[in-house]
Amino acid sequence: MSMARNRLFFSIRAFALQHIRRQSLYSGTSQFPFHGESRFHIVDLRSDTVTKPTARMRQAMAEAAVGDDVYREDPTVNALETEMAALFGKEDAIFVPSGTMGNLCSLLSHCFGRSEEIILGDKSHIFCYEQGAYSQFGGIVSHLLPNQPDGSIRLDQIESARRRDRLHQPTSRLLCLENTHNLSGGRVLPLDYMRQAYEMSHKLGLQVHLDGARLMNATVALQCSPREMTQFCDSISMCFSKGLGAPAGAIVAGDKDFIDRARRMRKALGGGMRQVGILAAAAFVAMENYETKIAADHTNARRIAEAVQALRSPFVYADYPETNFVMLKLCGVPANEVLDQLNTVTPSEEEHHGRGIIVRGFSWANGTQIRLVTHCNISDEDTTWAIKKIAWVAHHLTQRKPASSKMAAL
Repeated sequence: MSMARNRLFFSIRAFALQHIRRQSLYSGTSQFPFHGESRFHIVDLRSDTVTKPTARMRQAMAEAAVGDDVYREDPTVNALETEMAALFGKEDAIFVPSGTMGNLCSLLSHCFGRSEEIILGDKSHIFCYEQGAYSQFGGIVSHLLPNQPDGSIRLDQIESARRRDRLHQPTSRLLCLENTHNLSGGRVLPLDYMRQAYEMSHKLGLQVHLDGARLMNATVALQCSPREMTQFCDSISMCFSKGLGAPAGAIVAGDKDFIDRARRMRKALGGGMRQVGILAAAAFVAMENYETKIAADHTNARRIAEAVQALRSPFVYADYPETNFVMLKLCGVPANEVLDQLNTVTPSEEEHHGRGIIVRGFSWANGTQIRLVTHCNISDEDTTWAIKKIAWVAHHLTQRKPASSKMAAL
């Protein structure tokens, strides 16, 4: 029986390794046969969450000093929390497994009475992509306001949304902002807007939580320090696992009482990770020279957008990106069709470029756009290959379809 189990284990392991190898060599679709590594150059721009740890990061993880973090005995985690609290200008910080848990711990720590209310945007990540967990686990009510195209929420609407009838209505406790703003295409909320929203919220008796999953992209774009931005919020959640390139982990920062409550919430949510210094070590490496890495990502995003603009294609256009999101706007062709072509290598293309190019993107805005996200695993060479592939697809779309006057006018 034991030998049968061992054979099963090794069969599964062999299958998994084969699957991983094949995924690393081609796009994972069945649109073309497996030909080997040298013929395809894959540029994965689906998200900045697809990054892989560098050799230096893996070494730091292997050598990290660890202890039981639930007992506050992990020296690497303790050092990370201290350093990040100082970076954000806050009293304390806590390391959590993910940005989603960071946001949830924050909301539960601000709104710890039943039927308390958060005010947030209708296109915020907290509302759209985190399962309404604040209601599932905290009985928190959400008051949705429309996000503007730049990701902001109108200040007059925030003021009007604050509840004043304590007998019949929920109690307004918290304003949630997001910077950079995902669904707005990586847009950056300016510091002056952050200041106005913070000052008005405090006058209304509201605290401010910042979903800063990509906070460092915002600070690099604005050429400001993290503290200059986080001074305008009472709590902040930031991911190490997006553009910074760590495999997992996020940080939540705020005052000491708030972090004490967040630590309790983290434990209740299953986020006590024991010897988690191995991940904190990755976060330390991720923060090294982050300004240079993120600035390079923004430059590559601008290169792609400028190349698409230069095509003057009637089918695809790109606005100038503020950070590492390139939004390809489509006209007369659905996103899935374009993505299929970006993921397909034809013999004529392979002959033209000298190798096959695969570009992975993400369908967006109900299939009317494609999101491309640059990140620390995308080099200047990768960007050049991506531009070549997009130009190839745009050219063949022009040959196959009649031009759209709406997009041609752009």
